[in-house]
Amino acid sequence: MNATLDLLIRLTDYETPQDVADRAVFAEELGFDRITVGETTGWNIVPPLTLAADRTDDLGISNDVVSPFARSPALLAQTALTLHDASDGRFRLGLGPSSPAITERWHGEDFERPLRRTREAVEIIRNVFETGNPAYEGDIFDVPGLDYNRDPPEEPPAVDIATLGPKATEMAGRFGDGWAPQMFTKDGLEERLEDLQRGAELGGKDLSDLRVAPIVRAIADEDREKAREKARKSTAFMVGAYGPYYGNSVAEQGYADVVEEIRSEWENRDTEAMAEALPDEVLDELAAAGTPEEVRDWLEDYAEVDDLDTIRLGFVNGMTDGEKETTMEAAGELL
Repeated sequence: MNATLDLLIRLTDYETPQDVADRAVFAEELGFDRITVGETTGWNIVPPLTLAADRTDDLGISNDVVSPFARSPALLAQTALTLHDASDGRFRLGLGPSSPAITERWHGEDFERPLRRTREAVEIIRNVFETGNPAYEGDIFDVPGLDYNRDPPEEPPAVDIATLGPKATEMAGRFGDGWAPQMFTKDGLEERLEDLQRGAELGGKDLSDLRVAPIVRAIADEDREKAREKARKSTAFMVGAYGPYYGNSVAEQGYADVVEEIRSEWENRDTEAMAEALPDEVLDELAAAGTPEEVRDWLEDYAEVDDLDTIRLGFVNGMTDGEKETTMEAAGELL
């Protein structure tokens, strides 16, 4: 396959942080390049990632993603440097503006100027990485500065930025070391890569300097219809109910009518009708769902996108442990 594979781990799937480390060990055995762990309103990501780093030797460690509304830039830098040390230099920091719901209803912050906040946070984090001091004067942050009480590493963690829209993706290209989008068709991803390229050029970089790692939801099962039913429900929920941004992005990729119908069903909280409103052709554009062979074919085809470096393999909702292992093993045969 023309790309490596990351494994996106959802913390709600596990009973203990130690279980996350077990999954990381299995991912390393199968040949995955790294694991990446998201954070919303559940566990803090740092303990499970630390355990995963301690239990593995070569597997990359990432978070996917944390928000500058949830932690100060200095704390984000501290967290990244700590995980970098815990993993012997295998950590990449994932940063993104998150969503209004999590920002306002969980963290109690106003979701204002998310792109500017993300940009300034990245610049402060890099100050800490490079000089050991977060001193900064910006529109959002005004930090007098103190010295980090350890020596910054010679090779600090890379910073990946999760974005969807054109301007946000241009920002990712300009200020980030990598880009982690999701819910993109092949055509949609190729179009958005033009924005990433423009941003990279503004930052004095080439697109090849960035690690392009889109998230793809997948489920492999010999019972093809069962796999597709679960993928359809999960994908429809992300399009119609999981905040406005994913649905807006899918609409802009040519499926506005589909998104509108799914959202109308969500107004009645009818998840079955939401799934029924997602046609096969749109499901197949957005998710890898079917038999193990079909999932492998889908991943190989998606990996043909120019400038794509890695596919971040995530699971759909409602999968059993057996289905997760089957999906990982199916994808692992490509490595």
